[in-house]
Amino acid sequence: MESEASLWTHSMSSIFCFCFFSFTAFFSLFSLFIFVLRLKPWCNCDVCRSYLKSTWLKDFDNLSDWYTHLLAKSPTGTIHLHVLGNIVTSNPENVEYILKTRFDNYPKGKPFSVLLGDLLGRGIFNVDGDSWKFQRKMASFELGSVSIRSYAFEIVSTEIRSRLIPLLSSVADQEKAFDLQDVFRRFSFDNICKFSFGLDPGCLKLNLPVSEFAVAFDLASKLSAERALSPSQMIWKIKRLFNIGSEKKLKESIKLVNQLAEKMIHHRRQKGFSDKNDLLSRFMGSINDEKYLRDIVVSFLLAGRDTVASGLTSFFWLISQHPEVQSAIREESERVMGPDNNTDLANFEQMRNMHYLNAAIYESMRLYPPVQFDSKFAREDDILPDGTFVRKGTRITYHPYAMGRMERIWGPECLEFKPERWLKNGKFVPENPFKYPVFQAGLRVCLGKDMALVAMKSVAHAVIMRFDIRVADPNKAPRFAPGLTATVRGGLPVVVQERRY
Repeated sequence: MESEASLWTHSMSSIFCFCFFSFTAFFSLFSLFIFVLRLKPWCNCDVCRSYLKSTWLKDFDNLSDWYTHLLAKSPTGTIHLHVLGNIVTSNPENVEYILKTRFDNYPKGKPFSVLLGDLLGRGIFNVDGDSWKFQRKMASFELGSVSIRSYAFEIVSTEIRSRLIPLLSSVADQEKAFDLQDVFRRFSFDNICKFSFGLDPGCLKLNLPVSEFAVAFDLASKLSAERALSPSQMIWKIKRLFNIGSEKKLKESIKLVNQLAEKMIHHRRQKGFSDKNDLLSRFMGSINDEKYLRDIVVSFLLAGRDTVASGLTSFFWLISQHPEVQSAIREESERVMGPDNNTDLANFEQMRNMHYLNAAIYESMRLYPPVQFDSKFAREDDILPDGTFVRKGTRITYHPYAMGRMERIWGPECLEFKPERWLKNGKFVPENPFKYPVFQAGLRVCLGKDMALVAMKSVAHAVIMRFDIRVADPNKAPRFAPGLTATVRGGLPVVVQERRY
């Protein structure tokens, strides 16, 4: 009997192994088949060949720099990557057409919403139609109120005063490289969690603790974005079906994000929310569906965290290359706040009068926008203003990173960091948003734009007035990792020094 049982066990083990390896082989062949189909190797144009063979890597550190090169050479400022089924444009007239004139024909589209669906669900950044309109209307009302803007400014000021300044002081004058990008990501995560949930994860405390929630949220964002790099949606969908590889990790990280969100919503229901200012409490007054609440708040969490951190990281890299801009910001601050002012923190009104600082922030995002490109999907056949034919279902991408580097848009000095280009008679004057779509434009223009700018200006001002920041390797241009926002590979190592007056 024992030998029979042993034989049976051995047979079952052999069958299992055979099935497992057969499935693995089949899946690999299927993936390769899909990959070949998707790449359409019969397209033999120079652009597609360069993309397929990755020969662009010989001359460009970032994919966006290669796109910039191609778009600058195009007479219309538009190119077509046939192997990706993607039309990419840097033409402001096309951008206005997509985001405003024919807005209804260029939704985010199902291909995009499917990629981020597990993380963002039905949140505002992942939906179209009536659901988007409803959330947009609610968010516009809430984020536009004076009380919530004051609340956001108070959170930022407190985080700067109680955590950011003490942390930078603790590492100052040590001649030891320190990752400033990590600091800004922690700062932004603390702020957006307080603003969205009323939760303080404490990521920026002096000991720089590891937040389980922050790690899970980062991983979920990263893996969701990497789905777009897969040759076919079928590959990651099959991995999700069998709960293997990156999809297993994504599921686990989203589970942790969901648990915290559900815990916060339940806590608010129990304790009451009518007297709270955080975003969750404000939305709870109109929405009872807890899953829907979770989707909305997590969407704002994603948008508010990484964009501010990305913008600040690029700003300080540029400032390190241009000490004259730092000096001009300090001179303006002393003029607005008074030379004998003994605080590094400007109030809301003082911040509004710092036109040069505002110009420097806008200029840094012209060259290094936090979101380097954004895509829509054509609902019907169409023709863009530059004459480009767009077939139904085609992905169409406008490229703020490339647009900031176009001589036809910004003139012969387009690659130079010049805040003065935004000033007229010493006053900041904004540009056409379709020429500068860093905050999108038209009907989907960023609702959190003003609060994001206040956060960035508050941090930039406080740090510049108190410290000298020197990038460890100033000659090394930023290289960006793939993702939803521009994150510098390897961080931004800097040396921090207390300012010598």
